[in-house]
Amino acid sequence: MKIIKGGICAVREVLAAGACEDEYGIAVIVCKDSTASAVFTSNRVVAAPVKLTREALGDGKLSAIIANSGNANCFTGDHGMEDSKTMAQEVADKLLLDVDDVAIASTGIIGRKLPMNIIKPLIGKAIERLENSSKASTYAAEAIMTTDTFSKEFSVETELKNGKIVRIGGITKGSGMIAPNMGTMLSFITTDIDATPNELKSALKIAVESTFNMVVIDGDESTNDTVVLMANGSSGANIDENFQEALEYVCSQLARMIAKDGEGATKFMEVEVNGASNTKDARSAAKAVVSSSLVKTAFFGADPNWGRIIASVGYSGADMDENIISINLGSGNKTVKIVDSGVVNAHEGTRLLEDAEEIMKGKDIKITIDIGLGDGTAIAYGCDLSYDYVRINAEYST
Repeated sequence: MKIIKGGICAVREVLAAGACEDEYGIAVIVCKDSTASAVFTSNRVVAAPVKLTREALGDGKLSAIIANSGNANCFTGDHGMEDSKTMAQEVADKLLLDVDDVAIASTGIIGRKLPMNIIKPLIGKAIERLENSSKASTYAAEAIMTTDTFSKEFSVETELKNGKIVRIGGITKGSGMIAPNMGTMLSFITTDIDATPNELKSALKIAVESTFNMVVIDGDESTNDTVVLMANGSSGANIDENFQEALEYVCSQLARMIAKDGEGATKFMEVEVNGASNTKDARSAAKAVVSSSLVKTAFFGADPNWGRIIASVGYSGADMDENIISINLGSGNKTVKIVDSGVVNAHEGTRLLEDAEEIMKGKDIKITIDIGLGDGTAIAYGCDLSYDYVRINAEYST
């Protein structure tokens, strides 16, 4: 497997474009006659585009995606449903597609009607710019940004066990309202694998569980979460373990970008849990640590507060024994074992505490926890909680 340029357009025959005006953006992705699958929010308040995209995927086929930023089109009743249908119909009419093969996605403020007088012209502009290029993928990624500070895209090429080469590319957005079971995030992934809808559904579910579902910015789960995987089959290759590995890698890199771009974030946090009784416990423990407001604020203050980390594992629901747990802090090439088999090493006045404090000044920090009870392992991604997070969200709707 190797990293390549191109994002969603790294896959041949995929077209993309973006168009923006003020705080609104439109991205269009075309991957004609593709098999497709998706994962959505588990919030019981569901945005209109999510409902319609679920319907569009009933036959496991898609040809295009239309996504807008600046407005979530959620909690907008029948009017919101009609606006989403209009967006899909605009794309279908201009590209001569079946409207039932067009997925819709939205992100932005909840509870406000879409400004269709802005959205419809932007759709036309985006469609005029459609092309297969790295630039087009970037424009699409930029068009779906809200409070994001940078666009997010990633692509790889991998060799399957039978020697055939396949490509996978993705774009994503998300920086706030991010919690387990996804968050205010949209992710669109393309590939040239030849697969059935059920095969894609299984592959995507496995990938999302260990990546996007392990990102926590603030603990709030959105109403609009959507991850769509489209496969145009142009490689003629079928899914195998190598494809699954590559898909999970693409998703993990996109997930890391979301965590690094958390609203107001100054530090990226990766929490790896090993030695859990099972995978479920490992994931629970990792997400508890990365979700903890106390851990997050300690990171913002560069405080290696192992007590908060231990407490988070303790209430996570995972089996654990405080007498055997170990905790490492690391950044760059420096690592410190602050707790070793239940014994605190980094006491006041020790060199280890000084080293730990130095590590906590880094931008990318990893917490490694060994529970010591089994083979379960998991990784969660998050960020610190800063003053700017409060400012951004206090001012968000204005």
